[in-house]
Amino acid sequence: MAATTTAKTNPGRFFEDYRLGEVIRHAVPRTVSGGERALYHALYPARHALYSSDEFARGAGLPSAPVDDLAAFHLVFGKTVPDISLNAVANLGYAEGRWHLPVYPGDTLRAESEVIGLKQNSNGKSGVVYVRTRGLNQRDEVVLDYVRWVMVRKRDLAAPAPETVIPELQKVIPAADLVIPDGLDFSGYDFDLAGEPHRWGDYVVGETIDHVDGVTVEEAEHMLATRLWQNTAKVHFDATFRPDGQRLIYGGHVISLARALSFNGLANAQMIVGLNGGAHANPCYSGLTVKAWSEVLDKAETGAPGVGAIRLRLVATSGGDPFTLKGADGKYLSHVLLDLDYWALMPV
Repeated sequence: MAATTTAKTNPGRFFEDYRLGEVIRHAVPRTVSGGERALYHALYPARHALYSSDEFARGAGLPSAPVDDLAAFHLVFGKTVPDISLNAVANLGYAEGRWHLPVYPGDTLRAESEVIGLKQNSNGKSGVVYVRTRGLNQRDEVVLDYVRWVMVRKRDLAAPAPETVIPELQKVIPAADLVIPDGLDFSGYDFDLAGEPHRWGDYVVGETIDHVDGVTVEEAEHMLATRLWQNTAKVHFDATFRPDGQRLIYGGHVISLARALSFNGLANAQMIVGLNGGAHANPCYSGLTVKAWSEVLDKAETGAPGVGAIRLRLVATSGGDPFTLKGADGKYLSHVLLDLDYWALMPV
């Protein structure tokens, strides 16, 4: 009897498979435990007090320490990869990201994405897909949402190009639209336990901060981190997938490394609540040493007791002088890995 071969495996979507307006419900839901927090803190290492200590969090008006804001982001992002970026060339940018609710151990997260833009590249071999992703908990409450755009290969180079639609996106989330967690209160904030004395009023717009420290990226470490988020993008694991034979470091790994490094100088920028924009300016590979610097872009008061909002630019680099970003041609310098614009909450 002749064997029968059927196609049951999933090769992932290619650029021509996306349709404007379609909503994709992503597999597989994930119940969060304290294990994600422990591994997150070991891999980066993150040490902001609000996410490290239940007692510190309760002192700030929360029921316990939430899962780190970026860990929640990675968990939701990872759900989207098999449907959005399995065949990606690169993840290009982010906008309009907001954290709506803290995520706690015991919460179950799932994700869904709407295709809001499409543009085929001039080479006809790939195109850019824009999606708005929502992460939801077990009560169908939105815990975070964001827009990202990713360059995806075409399967059939002869497939016709779709109508070009590039969404209009906010460059900056207004401070009034940031969601402050219910009960958050920094009026009794313990600066000694938080690790630094610098409060919201100590920072001025235009100030730059060199975070001094560096972390050399290891191959096994970045793959463990990427697997933790169930991110299955081929470029992160398969050395044969790229012509240069190198595994590309997950961009979110660089974001979390830079955020952890920023503790030295911004230890009291406790909670990320808004993602205004971000670009992975140059690829990151194993063996590079990541360093970071920040610039204060804006400040705003909030209605929560003792809580101010601070808008920061976070830049990750693999060398070069701190505070250098772009050349005379307006393009990112070769040592710049990440340029991220975000809002955080800080004691006033």
